[in-house]
Amino acid sequence: MPFVLPPLPYARDALAPHMSGETLDFHHGKHHKAYVDKTNEIVAAKGLGGMSLVELIKNHTAPGDKQLFNQAAQLWNHSFFWQCLSPKKQVPSGKLADLIVRDFGSTEALLKKIAAEGVAHFGSGWAWLVLDSGKLKVASYHDADTPIAHNVAPLFTLDVWEHAYYIDYRNARPKFAETVLANIVNWDFVAQNLDGKGAGRADQKG
Repeated sequence: MPFVLPPLPYARDALAPHMSGETLDFHHGKHHKAYVDKTNEIVAAKGLGGMSLVELIKNHTAPGDKQLFNQAAQLWNHSFFWQCLSPKKQVPSGKLADLIVRDFGSTEALLKKIAAEGVAHFGSGWAWLVLDSGKLKVASYHDADTPIAHNVAPLFTLDVWEHAYYIDYRNARPKFAETVLANIVNWDFVAQNLDGKGAGRADQKG
């Protein structure tokens, strides 16, 4: 079966005023959908039906596979990203909170580090909180690149492609990063990823 555009886990206007319904209409309904459609087109042309998104991403990292990698990885990244957001303001707790204090000193320090990583990223890409060799780390990946292509466990991501923020924030990427991180992070989902129970929701099998 072809890949599908996963529904948002909340209403289109549920993240307002921090992220508008219009942004979700374009970001999810048009940009994300375009990655779904293009991935299906390439998979059909190459006869790769039956592989999951994660399999496509991990098996097509060579330069000659760049087009398929970019489309499949962006499909996966966006499916993961929507789940990183919550209409209800949350705070980290339990094991996640303990690891944040251990590796960053405080939640505030972590959020500042993610924001700085995203704002400083030149061009299009993603700022990530990952689990790597037992430690929480903040990193950025360019364009469609993704932690799952590098055997690093993704916990949270902030999309810093211009289409993620230009409708609501114009060119003010710092304000976008600050606002999203302060108000709509789904820490429950981050904790589930830490326990290995969340990220799989972004995968699909074609």
